[in-house]
Amino acid sequence: MKRSLALFAIALSAIGLAAAGLEPRPAIPVLEKFEPIKAPRPSGLLLKQGDRLAIIGDSITEQRMYSRIIETYLTVCVPELEITARQYGWSGETAEGFVRRMMNDALRFQPTIATTCYGMNDHRYRVYDEANGQWYRSNQTAIVRAFKAAGARVVLGSPGCVGKMPGWVKSASGTIDDLNLNLNKFRNIGIEIAQAEQVGFADVFWPMITTFYEARQKFGDDYYISGKDGVHPGWAGQTVMAYAFLKGLGLDGQIGTLTLDLGKQTASATPGHETKGFVNGQLKVVSRKFPFCATGDLKSDNSIRSAMTLIPFNEELNRFTLVATGATAARYKVAWGAESKSYSAEQLAKGVNLAADFVVNPFSAAFDKVDNAVAAKQAYETRQIKELFHGPEGRADRELTAQLTEKARAPLAAAIKEAFAPVEHTLTIVAE
Repeated sequence: MKRSLALFAIALSAIGLAAAGLEPRPAIPVLEKFEPIKAPRPSGLLLKQGDRLAIIGDSITEQRMYSRIIETYLTVCVPELEITARQYGWSGETAEGFVRRMMNDALRFQPTIATTCYGMNDHRYRVYDEANGQWYRSNQTAIVRAFKAAGARVVLGSPGCVGKMPGWVKSASGTIDDLNLNLNKFRNIGIEIAQAEQVGFADVFWPMITTFYEARQKFGDDYYISGKDGVHPGWAGQTVMAYAFLKGLGLDGQIGTLTLDLGKQTASATPGHETKGFVNGQLKVVSRKFPFCATGDLKSDNSIRSAMTLIPFNEELNRFTLVATGATAARYKVAWGAESKSYSAEQLAKGVNLAADFVVNPFSAAFDKVDNAVAAKQAYETRQIKELFHGPEGRADRELTAQLTEKARAPLAAAIKEAFAPVEHTLTIVAE
């Protein structure tokens, strides 16, 4: 009888997944066997002003790369929200492991919203089996409910994908496809949990695995979105992850718009930017919010800029737009900082994305200062939790250790705010 009920439940679940529909699949044969059910999209911004964000996960989070992109983005691209963040990555961890430490390590700091990214270690690098899937489901649900009970919102992230068999996992078995099909199952379980618990969801797996194969077609077989070891992504893969979480948080990517009338020589700007005059084709602006600035080799899997050629990061999350109407010439040269670009009058009238077109721009140096300050703080957060909270100091006196480490962390958090200063910049627009 119990077996019949279990089979009936599995059948109902399969019907539910079929009804939900699948994500679009690119024309890549290896992906035909995957069944990624459609992920829920946020209906609006999930963040609230003054949110305290906890970024949680395993060794991929402890790499402090996607977490750094997220925190830097929130700091400079949407400063009006005044978000603060902490990262809680722990190598080798499963969702069950975080359940055991979340009260001491995370909830004590009263986060108001959290992102999670588990499943890579939980799937055990083998073919999917239902018992392991239920274990994952149970612990993921426990995390969500504990955060909800503490008054925090949650964006439940799926695991990413693998690109090689992990040689350091002696119990790993099966093929790369077997592991990714398992991770796809875990992703679908995450969607079910998010819908049942009415929390957010960040689809990390499907963008990563589709981009993995698309990037190899574009850049060659040595390009690994999943990282050179097949599991721990470099900057390209981490950018795909950050993109998934930022989209899961409901951010719309509108950094700002500068609007010019070339004939009348008038200018205006959206909030966060202030025009200081438009004379003889020179527009002076003071900006208190930045576009996301990224450089790097376009063909490298360790480059943020390379990832931006594979996903719509700039289009969907990083729009700093110049709109110029009233043209009297067919084409114009736009100089911004040390670089210049040529645009048609039609392109300028529709609007051009300066963040996408100008790799190095007047924000770059200021952006790097903030990003470096974020990196320093997040590095200390790993030490604070792993070495001090869970080291001899924490075992001797947990509360005193928390107090002392917070005093050490405070100037690192303050340094981020100090690094974020308004940028004065000039755009020059002349007819060609």
